[in-house]
Amino acid sequence: MKIIIHGGFFSESDQSHEVKTAKQNSLKEIAEKAFNYLQTHSAFDTVAYAVSLLEDDPLYNAGIGSQIQSDGVIRMSAAIMNGETQKLSGVINIEDVKNPIFVAKELIAEDDRVLGGQGAKNYASKHGFGNFSTELPQRRKEYEAKLNNGGKGTVGCVALDKDGKLAVATSTGGKGFEIPGRISDSATVAGNYANEVCAVSCTGVGEDIVSNATAAKIVTRVTDGMSLEQAFNKTFDELKAIDGFAGAIAIDKNGNIFHQDSYPTMVFASFDGKKFQAFS
Repeated sequence: MKIIIHGGFFSESDQSHEVKTAKQNSLKEIAEKAFNYLQTHSAFDTVAYAVSLLEDDPLYNAGIGSQIQSDGVIRMSAAIMNGETQKLSGVINIEDVKNPIFVAKELIAEDDRVLGGQGAKNYASKHGFGNFSTELPQRRKEYEAKLNNGGKGTVGCVALDKDGKLAVATSTGGKGFEIPGRISDSATVAGNYANEVCAVSCTGVGEDIVSNATAAKIVTRVTDGMSLEQAFNKTFDELKAIDGFAGAIAIDKNGNIFHQDSYPTMVFASFDGKKFQAFS
């Protein structure tokens, strides 16, 4: 059983020692909680749980703490994918829910599994997800001052469970100050992809990740016989050719964990029950 999570890029916000330490401690705590949860739950259930914890932490740009778009509204996106069934479900530009990842998870049983905008909100309300504002005073101050702190914030989790099943979940609060209606990579197979062989979650500039089809490329290459490192290197070489800004985390069916970013520093933590690894 293995867990790896990410919380976007450290350069997205204040680069003080205090913020860095807070993120390191937060990621370690969430990785440990998620690993403990994994002991009695599937990878699919665990990745949703882990991402919900990241959504609930204002240190990250997802759920609570999401960025405000150019019209003053917060719209969030999230997706989850089951490596065993190879089904993906997600929400795009959903408003006023506490945990978009849980709405995405609820959709996995539907025929129409990716919903956007008001349709996503209507579905959430119908299925018991209450109205909840995720806006923080700090985000409003940033918006009012027209501050743009990088747009590279997303959270995600990849898990391998005791039965050898893989799953991935990813959630984002957007890049901040974007045109309303902009689609991020997080609810697409470019940013969130899994099969029975490999699972990948991405963070960074959504447009670069979509152009590079990052998550889907890595998973496909591992499925075709490349090692995780080979698949990452080839895919990130292609990302470099377009000067793309991205980071990714992954686990393969053998329990190998890998992570890489095109620019420093993606914040991440992994845990296997004994050993933590975290960004420094």
